[in-house]
Amino acid sequence: MNALLTPVSSRRIAARWRVVDIVVASVLGVAASLVFFAWNNTYNLVTTPLSAVVPGSQALLYGFWLFAGVLGGLVIRKPGAALFTEIVAAVVSALLGAQWGGFATIEAGLVQGLGAELIFIVFLYRHWNVIVAMLAGAAAGLAMAINDIVGFYLASGTAFQLIYTVSGILSGAVIAGLGSWFIVRGLAKTGVLSRFASGRA
Repeated sequence: MNALLTPVSSRRIAARWRVVDIVVASVLGVAASLVFFAWNNTYNLVTTPLSAVVPGSQALLYGFWLFAGVLGGLVIRKPGAALFTEIVAAVVSALLGAQWGGFATIEAGLVQGLGAELIFIVFLYRHWNVIVAMLAGAAAGLAMAINDIVGFYLASGTAFQLIYTVSGILSGAVIAGLGSWFIVRGLAKTGVLSRFASGRA
């Protein structure tokens, strides 16, 4: 358990992006968009039963739309990485024909990416442990919930909005946060992240 709580790195990270940072963040964003595309076409099948039992709880599985920013931030470890990766994923998802339309998809990516980015800012881009990853995912989930409530669910009632928000936060923390942290650890073991601090820690 101690390994999960130990900071992956406490060194101050240089703010200047390298070409490899841009390329890898873009690749991660495109890969995430393919996950988004698959999830866009299947999420109703698994979230409708949740919504029928407890309205608002469908957001418990919405973390699959939130992980791109957390993953990009954990891998690149540079200011703006979470936001950049989530926006790339959203733009490609929109180009692939997301059912919410291009603008709404990109706007959602912007909001969710900002949520994750804010946590990395709070920790001054110096700590990359599992707790920070989960907080970034939770913040992305909170940002998603607020954005969705304002855009779609203003008339849904306080109970629905509360359940939706809590579900989004939990989903972001577990699926996007914890999930991304394990993905980075797995990638690091393969050596593909050797040019990044995330791969050498």
